[in-house]
Amino acid sequence: MSAQPGEGNAGLVTRLLVAAVDAVAVVIATAGLYLGATGVIFFWSPLRFQWPQPSPWTSTLTLVVVAAAYLTVAWATTGRSYGASLLGVRVLARSRRKLGWIRAMLRAILCILVPIGLLWSAISPARRSWHDILVGTVVVYDRYRDRGEHAMTPERTPFPAEDGSR
Repeated sequence: MSAQPGEGNAGLVTRLLVAAVDAVAVVIATAGLYLGATGVIFFWSPLRFQWPQPSPWTSTLTLVVVAAAYLTVAWATTGRSYGASLLGVRVLARSRRKLGWIRAMLRAILCILVPIGLLWSAISPARRSWHDILVGTVVVYDRYRDRGEHAMTPERTPFPAEDGSR
């Protein structure tokens, strides 16, 4: 497959940068969840309020659940998390179509539980990680970003039309 400039499968460095941005987004979302729950507790009983101190297991489980939900929703709906959007990449099925909810969830869980699998994209000729191989996905550079009115023309969109025409 010959790719035009700006197209093709994303490499390790891009994927690591996307993962770093997404990790920060997940930590911020989890902190917001914690502060929101704390606010509810304070509102419910302000006189007996104490800052909640969740156990390390609870904190870790919460981070994993938030990360899985964040990645699943992002990949199933647009194919892009916040980090992927910033770096101009998109997660698609190998057929270059949007991921379904199940495939997005499986990929999210694999990415969270086996992050070292990402390193395989550095030596894979097709630049695919273990997660991509197991779930049947690709991470592609997508120079037609989701900005403005119609950044992706019907001819260039990675998603086929509902009626099967392009």
